Amino acid sequence: MAVSFYLLIRGPLGVGKTTVARRVAATLGAEYLSIDALLQEAGPEEWEGGYISEGSFLRANEIAADRARAALDRGVPVVLDGNFYWRRQVEDLTHRLPFPHAVFTLHAPLEVCIERDRGRPEPHGPDAARDVYAKVTEFPWGTPIDATGTSAAVVEALLAHVAQQHLGSSRPPKP
Repeated sequence: MAVSFYLLIRGPLGVGKTTVARRVAATLGAEYLSIDALLQEAGPEEWEGGYISEGSFLRANEIAADRARAALDRGVPVVLDGNFYWRRQVEDLTHRLPFPHAVFTLHAPLEVCIERDRGRPEPHGPDAARDVYAKVTEFPWGTPIDATGTSAAVVEALLAHVAQQHLGSSRPPKP
């Protein structure tokens, strides 16, 4: 019997979160949710002084948790991605979703993140990449994944950890 579970993929701007999360979701037949997309849906009232506040991210968690719970209750796994700047934001989301889960932090040097951002149709720029990198790397959380290789290699590494933790099976996860 399959067990509902979710994966939270975090990391700095340009590290490859969205690409990896979408590929992992497709491989698992999971629903994909982007915290950034949820913030965009919420609209400009979520922006305070040109920046999105911790409170805005917590409100995005409410929306994400509702959508994720709907899928999880149907037995569909969920893959969420976002920067997750604050420890409290991760704790809040995992508290709201009391299902088996795993958190992964994608890591790459700042220079790699800046270069990948440059390749986007609408880059955020080096200053934004530096700011986000500094904030996201303030605290470690979950399983670190080296994201300097190809997205296929990152997906493979992440899925290997999911299998080791027995998520999505009736076997209990390893502590």
